[in-house]
Amino acid sequence: MPQFSWIPVPETAIDLSFVEANGQIFEVAQAGEGKKLALCLHGFPELHYSWRHQIPVLVEMGYKVWAPNLRGYGGSSKPDGVDSYRLNTLVQDVAALIDASGAEEVTLIAHDWGAIIAWHFAILKVRPLTRLVIMNVPHPRCARRELKHWYQLKKSWYIFFFQLPRIPEWLFGLNGAERIKRAISRMAVDKSRFPEEDLQVYADAASRPGALRSMINYYRALLRTPDARDIGDAMVHIPTLMIWGEEDAAIDIRCTDGTEEWVPDLELHRLPGVSHWVQQEAPEKVNAILREWLPS
Repeated sequence: MPQFSWIPVPETAIDLSFVEANGQIFEVAQAGEGKKLALCLHGFPELHYSWRHQIPVLVEMGYKVWAPNLRGYGGSSKPDGVDSYRLNTLVQDVAALIDASGAEEVTLIAHDWGAIIAWHFAILKVRPLTRLVIMNVPHPRCARRELKHWYQLKKSWYIFFFQLPRIPEWLFGLNGAERIKRAISRMAVDKSRFPEEDLQVYADAASRPGALRSMINYYRALLRTPDARDIGDAMVHIPTLMIWGEEDAAIDIRCTDGTEEWVPDLELHRLPGVSHWVQQEAPEKVNAILREWLPS
């Protein structure tokens, strides 16, 4: 298996594997061993590459780490149709990956779209989880509440733009997916954390045939299917850590208010001066929080 040349800790052996799960093929960054799994779920427009700073730390703490490229991303399968990206289907991908891992104990660590999936997974209790780590995405009940306010609705403009047919894919695909790089860099506070070579990784992945269509279909399915709304009492009863970059240009910090109503065992860490891309922009702070909160 090829080694990850971009992982900054050479003593951590990280392999790329292709895992069949839920009828799809997933490109998975794997490191560590044992029955205690940390499953890291990335967001839009990212990859498993977004966890490059956390994987070595989690391995050091005794976890087997899997960081898949979600369906539609990187070398993973890119099925056709909006319905292939509905939330309940994405949740089943996670369940199938857990089953394939052979893990006896699972911690979900998730950011952005990965966190939307992780919240849904934990609420529906699809598989037993030991702990849940969420980065810069609100609990779905908090998100629904805040979308009633103009300050959050205007920040969520892109979700509605992505409902248009073909135009978003065309626009984001221009000039080698240059807008993917700009979307990340412009939102970042500390832009030095996102050098050109890192941004190019995301642009190259988005330029693969069918990738942008798949990536944007997540947003189309979110609004066109009832999955995100059909979550019963919405309670999460496992220990949950939220890490939140306060300078998030897409999601207002007020989205964290009241989370404990649905997540009684909650610990929230707000990081001032950090953007939406929290685990990449402030890896030292995020890793320190993970070290303190996660059992090793």
